Amino acid sequence: MTDRKKIIIRLQMTIFLLALILGGCRGEEAPAVTKARETPAAKETLESEMPSSSGETKEETSSLEDASEEDLSAASEESVQTDALTDPASQREEMAESNEITEESESAMKIEEIFYITPITDEIFARIEGKSFKADCTLPREDLRYLHVLHKDLEGKSHEGEMIVNYHIAEDVLDILKQLYEADYPIEKIRLVDEYDADDERSMADNNSSSFNFRTVSYSKNLSKHARGLAVDINTLYNPYIKTVDGQLSIEPANGAPYVDRTKEFPYKIDEQDLCYQLFCEKGFEWGGSWTRAKDYQHFEIPDEKIREWYPEH
Repeated sequence: MTDRKKIIIRLQMTIFLLALILGGCRGEEAPAVTKARETPAAKETLESEMPSSSGETKEETSSLEDASEEDLSAASEESVQTDALTDPASQREEMAESNEITEESESAMKIEEIFYITPITDEIFARIEGKSFKADCTLPREDLRYLHVLHKDLEGKSHEGEMIVNYHIAEDVLDILKQLYEADYPIEKIRLVDEYDADDERSMADNNSSSFNFRTVSYSKNLSKHARGLAVDINTLYNPYIKTVDGQLSIEPANGAPYVDRTKEFPYKIDEQDLCYQLFCEKGFEWGGSWTRAKDYQHFEIPDEKIREWYPEH
């Protein structure tokens, strides 16, 4: 077969297909081709509808020659719209509408978007300046990171949360909070301590979980590890800080007194069988509930030797 004949045959095949499409645009019957584009056997169906080179007629060829430019344009648009059925984005939308994308996978995508870390932007800094980030703060702003997370309350309802921590522990803390969320572990509130004007007692009394706050240790002039964002407090009301000061029992927050007795069972309680305890310890944190001179059941911190690697002056 000569090259010229091959070209003619290809043109005739193209003409035939366009003629069928034109028939669909004009409201004429062309079910076989439309059906074929929507089934896995599209190629075979199209080929079965296609005449051989020896069986083509002048009438079929002339049908395209008689078509106007407007008809050809309409046929081209019809073809583009039909091809859009195979576009991945279109298929994904159709799957979502038909519930083939499960709620679980959709939630997973949202979780990845909601759990994130950013530097301290000007907008965030405006919220903490003069509060947790006091005028005499010795930690560079660049050493802090903002975490955006989800957490669940006792009823299983999801809430958005915010926390600022040191960049050295940001990834670990984000991972811990993500695992706790996925395990339906209850955390009542995760808000910046600045919403309480960086007043630690007010924050704890409201059962708020937080980290960075440039402050000293209670009854001391020494900087707390919270001052470097290297300690995290979880469910503070139900896991109070207990210490004897001048022969008197100090409980922080003060309204945490009903939860000093750790033999009792109550919600939000942290102990050594608790998932929160286990996850923080796996990441190298120390738990204040293990201390001997005081008990800080809400508190997880980075050990001194590790901090000295990051901050030799510590």
